[in-house]
Amino acid sequence: MPVCEILTGGRVPVKIYTDEIEALARAQLLNVAQMPFVFHHVAAMPDVHVGMGATIGSVIATQGAVMPAAVGVDIGCGICVQKLSLKKTDLGSDMVLLRQAIEKAVPHGRTNNGGPGDRGAWHEVPAEIEHYWRNHSVARELSHVVQRHPQLFSKRVNTLHHLGTLGTGNHFIELCLDPQEGVWLMLHSGSRGVGNRIGTYFIDLAKKEVKRRKMSLPDLDLAWLEEDSVFFKDYLACVQWALRYARANRKFMVTAVLKALSRVLERPIQIDQKPIDCHHNYLAQETHFGKQVWITRKGAVRAGVGELGIIPGSMGACSYIVSGLGQADSFYSCAHGAGRRMSRSEAQRHFNTTDLIHQTAGIECRKDADVLDEIPGAYKDIDQVMAHQSDLVETVQILRQVVCIKG
Repeated sequence: MPVCEILTGGRVPVKIYTDEIEALARAQLLNVAQMPFVFHHVAAMPDVHVGMGATIGSVIATQGAVMPAAVGVDIGCGICVQKLSLKKTDLGSDMVLLRQAIEKAVPHGRTNNGGPGDRGAWHEVPAEIEHYWRNHSVARELSHVVQRHPQLFSKRVNTLHHLGTLGTGNHFIELCLDPQEGVWLMLHSGSRGVGNRIGTYFIDLAKKEVKRRKMSLPDLDLAWLEEDSVFFKDYLACVQWALRYARANRKFMVTAVLKALSRVLERPIQIDQKPIDCHHNYLAQETHFGKQVWITRKGAVRAGVGELGIIPGSMGACSYIVSGLGQADSFYSCAHGAGRRMSRSEAQRHFNTTDLIHQTAGIECRKDADVLDEIPGAYKDIDQVMAHQSDLVETVQILRQVVCIKG
């Protein structure tokens, strides 16, 4: 469906593709719309909800400046999906074995600063990851940035030890089935601790610059870096590096999962078609409404004409592979998922493990208190989200998960 609502009151309008939006999210969108460098309008996707400074599920075009908080701290977070040479019957009846094999193959979950109890990082880094790192490390590809900002990577960040690992929160690995009972591998992760460090560092740096210039903002988290500054160039270099890291991270996990499945199923597993991989937290230079602008997608997927994207539901709902329709008012974008309707703490107060068991019936996944904040009821209805963006994308494939590993 087309734009549901247009907010006025900012310097530019806000075009919203949903009729389900929190008051605080509206306020954040209007704050962004007041910024002097925002171009044309702000677009809010159907999964829009409150974020840090800028809403998650927003697309912002700017000229001459960018707001690091509008990109966020999970730079390069995205989804990868891969069709496998398997049918449902090939998976067998014991999905627990498959889940356990994947959990063993890919570090995930809460970290303990690299200590003995660290489930989220490698203790012994695989040789192929070591090889990649020798050619693409921070020291090798960001040496000029490190020289100007030695404190950027001075804190402990398990950059190498996080490569090929899942992370926490809403990051996941799933085995899914299509309507023909073909098997797909889907995973969601980003640039891990190093991306968080980059985002946090440049958000703080932008705030310091705004304070130094004694400028007033509706929200300090909307502090910006000007395009002609060295800080902007350094930030852009770091973002581009984090995007490469995030994509490599997902690729290494796909390889690890396929090896694990092959061992359990005792058969080779082939790739049936080219993988689909799309970022949904990133910054890119694009042309819109006749102008070259910086596009920030924070919880949004690019959906140009014919471009394939992935829109996952919650851990109890279907996911969608889509083809973009190139809608100009969305800046060629669409939602990146169902979008939260409850905060993590609110979900933990509102639901219990019995609710979790009920809402994930038929799916092999953890059903304990540590993943209660990811309960399907904490998310918007993915089918309603899809209905609100029928002008933005068309469905190519619908997938339903049978195994889900949460970070």
